Amino acid sequence: MSRKSALGGVVHTYQKYDPVQFPSPSTPPPDLVSPAFEHALMYGNYRQLTEEELARAVKLDPSQISGLGPSIDFLTALLEDRKRKILEKYETHTVVKKAHKAVEKTARSANPPKQLRKLFLQAVQQEQIYLLERVYYQLGDDTDPFAGELVRTIESLGDKYQIDELDSKYDFIGSERLSIPRALEIKQELEAIDKLLEQLAEAAKTAQIGVIDMEQLSEFASTEDMSSLEELRNQVENMVRELAERQGLDRDSASGAFRLTPQAYKIFQGRLLERIFSSLQPGRSGRHTGRIVGEGSVELPQTKQYEFGDSLANMDTTQTVINALLRDPTASPVRIKTNDIEVHRTRNSPKCATVVIMDMSGSMRHDGQYMNVKRMALALQGLISSEYPGDFLRFIEMYTFAKMRTAGEIVELMPKPVTIHDPWVRLRADMSRDDISEQQIHPHFTNIQHALRLARQNLATVDTPNKQIILITDGLPTAHFEDSTLYMLYPPDISTEQATLREGTLCQRDGIVINMFLVPSWSQSEEDIRFAYRLAENTRGRVFFTAGNDLDRFVVWDYIDRKREILG
Repeated sequence: MSRKSALGGVVHTYQKYDPVQFPSPSTPPPDLVSPAFEHALMYGNYRQLTEEELARAVKLDPSQISGLGPSIDFLTALLEDRKRKILEKYETHTVVKKAHKAVEKTARSANPPKQLRKLFLQAVQQEQIYLLERVYYQLGDDTDPFAGELVRTIESLGDKYQIDELDSKYDFIGSERLSIPRALEIKQELEAIDKLLEQLAEAAKTAQIGVIDMEQLSEFASTEDMSSLEELRNQVENMVRELAERQGLDRDSASGAFRLTPQAYKIFQGRLLERIFSSLQPGRSGRHTGRIVGEGSVELPQTKQYEFGDSLANMDTTQTVINALLRDPTASPVRIKTNDIEVHRTRNSPKCATVVIMDMSGSMRHDGQYMNVKRMALALQGLISSEYPGDFLRFIEMYTFAKMRTAGEIVELMPKPVTIHDPWVRLRADMSRDDISEQQIHPHFTNIQHALRLARQNLATVDTPNKQIILITDGLPTAHFEDSTLYMLYPPDISTEQATLREGTLCQRDGIVINMFLVPSWSQSEEDIRFAYRLAENTRGRVFFTAGNDLDRFVVWDYIDRKREILG
């Protein structure tokens, strides 16, 4: 072997460099924005992620972490060796018999009252803890001597359950006998080892060191091995922190948590649209990524501070730079933050006006449908702000009431908690009374009528013939207004349906098309589908049936298809 190749071998040995497995410098960095947004979509107000939560959510390429593979392999081998030695040392047949005899001995020493003796003996014979608990509650006296005997019997039977599980779960091949307390300790240790092995296997695949229970692992590994793993965890957290800041996740210096910034919103929306349009054949989407010309927003002299959803095409560059200099006069180069940006107020001459109604009633929690609704809204908002900035777009949250929501509030929306579980509900409230507020009203009903009315009022002021309402819901309306009186009726009542259809007719009279997207629900029936058809027929609208996880694709495609008709 030549001297040159020998030196290369030394480098390979000490630096763990593998020219085959080592990632290319052009490899795109891992996506931190998407898991952060999925976390926010699921938990709503929990928009700030700790470093550990972000590290758990992000899947990295393990080959990018120097020393990760060898360290985890060593710890895995260490735990597997510990587990093998335990199984080779002990036998469990004897302790199973001991546990059975212990239950019998404890039960024989008990002296139940005459009226409870039969149930007590039945519970012991069948080895059923829930029957022993019934005996305890029927006794109703904690000071009775039998209460203490009963508790000891339950504890003894619980120990027997665990030892039976130990014997059936693991294959012991040793000869050393176990006492009952020692068998319970061994069970706890083996389960801890199994859990750690699963965590190490997950970390080896995704570099998610945060999933490893370091405190539990320290009971099996040496201090030196733990220090090495702690260094790797710090290395992963540093990498995640750096990538997060690059991708628009702003880190709070006080709490150390990450929050979603407008830059992160833009990146996430872009990735949503990439996923949606990747399913379309080239040239069929009608999508245009070049410069947009034609009618749209007209800049006014007045400016305001940037808010999420505002188009950066309307940014007042001069004032933005001045704000950045006032904030930090010594900065070189000048670094512009979100709070520095000012944008011109605009007057729209839209070609298309859309109001999106998002159902956040109690039933939308089923199968995470509320997450699909919020993901769809963000995708549509991203499409319009980037490619049709002159179009009019508003969002309405629908539950027992209907509320206007800004684009920045979408992530925080959550299904309303169900506060009534009766199978038959007939409630009404006069909302004109001073002593009644929305906070006192059950929030989980579905008021499509109120949402349609609010959408119609918003679209009435828009100067365009192309108006539409996108209604996303999972079924029949269960609430409606008659003047100032709010009715909450379940099962759905014909009066609620009629009030909703009347509001839909008023929308149709104003030239507003209602496109209803029906997502599945555990309570959905044939009547829900019939109502959707009736609403579409009365308003000359359309009904789309979607599984929910493709909701964003359906809505965005349909919006672009309608745009082609309008522009054509």
